[in-house]
Amino acid sequence: MTSYIDHAALLRALRLRDLTDPLHGPHAMQHLVADIHICLGKEWGCPRLIHRHTPVVAVGDNYDRLGYPAGAAARDARYTRYLGEGYMLRSHMSAQIPGILRGLASDPPGDLLLVCPGLVYRRDTIDRLHVGEPHQLDLWRIARRTRLTRNHLAEMVRLAMQAALPGYRYRTLAASHPYTTDGLQIDAEVDGAWVEVGECGLVAPSVLALAGMDPERVSGLAMGLGLDRLLMVRKGIDDIRLLRTEDPRVARQMQDLAPYRPVSNQPAIRRDLSVAVPEAQTAEELGDRVREAMDGCLDQLESLDILEETAWADLPPAARERMGMRAGQKNVLLRLTIRHPVRTLTSSEANGLRNRVYAILHEGGRMEWAPG
Repeated sequence: MTSYIDHAALLRALRLRDLTDPLHGPHAMQHLVADIHICLGKEWGCPRLIHRHTPVVAVGDNYDRLGYPAGAAARDARYTRYLGEGYMLRSHMSAQIPGILRGLASDPPGDLLLVCPGLVYRRDTIDRLHVGEPHQLDLWRIARRTRLTRNHLAEMVRLAMQAALPGYRYRTLAASHPYTTDGLQIDAEVDGAWVEVGECGLVAPSVLALAGMDPERVSGLAMGLGLDRLLMVRKGIDDIRLLRTEDPRVARQMQDLAPYRPVSNQPAIRRDLSVAVPEAQTAEELGDRVREAMDGCLDQLESLDILEETAWADLPPAARERMGMRAGQKNVLLRLTIRHPVRTLTSSEANGLRNRVYAILHEGGRMEWAPG
């Protein structure tokens, strides 16, 4: 049975500011999006269709019509925010594509670049690089006049990376995606390490056919880019929370693509806690539970890391009794790294945050509180 998110969680998701949308206020991410799609449009000499739509999509458009098999792990409610029978919050911007293609099917374009920026909704761990609602940019080139090939795909990667991260080295690795053939992963070199920033490939003929297009006459390129990661690299930011902070010293710097100038270097406070949770619960689910329950206070929590997991059967009786554990649960040792991005927190505030996370996650019969 599929589990659905509740009404309060849906409202929280829909209220979240989309940093790619000028109607939500100016942000550097909008400059990044424009740099990329303007570069591609000029180089190819083709028109661009910028498409924004509600994040509530049909499950068929998010998965089925993009080639995801019925048993794909991505469909699991542990990773997908289902709203009700047949509907969900989009988990990638590619969910907007099937509807656009259906609208173009009666008269396929000679050459057109589809530009789909926006928020996507997932369940993810909590750390300096990840959020449950990241921003993505999908770029799909659909052509009837030209047969698009791997050479065109390589050109697309080159142009997009030059526009997004000028001066950075990049590489591509073979990858598999349900909606493409000849799929590639795109990595950028950052401080000597390779960081994944996107994926791409030739549009799978089945995706075109399901939208009512003839794959013999129409071809395409598909690219999806992680905008939060690209913007962090472009501006030299190491904490994703800074993209949304309302502190004016930081917010002023989020209006353009100039390098970020740190406003402070706050000390980290760490708290370890031992919780009893259902044995099937994943790190992504734990992170999502904390995000949903804490909402506005999440800017104080830099990361939530799992140090160790122990099954109920492998724990000594005294440990089970101390936590009030039951069969079907496991013990998870967590480390909270507590650090506000722009101000110093007190030990009392850190203990209060620790207790709040503990209350959200611990499902044992006995509680252990830190002094507040």
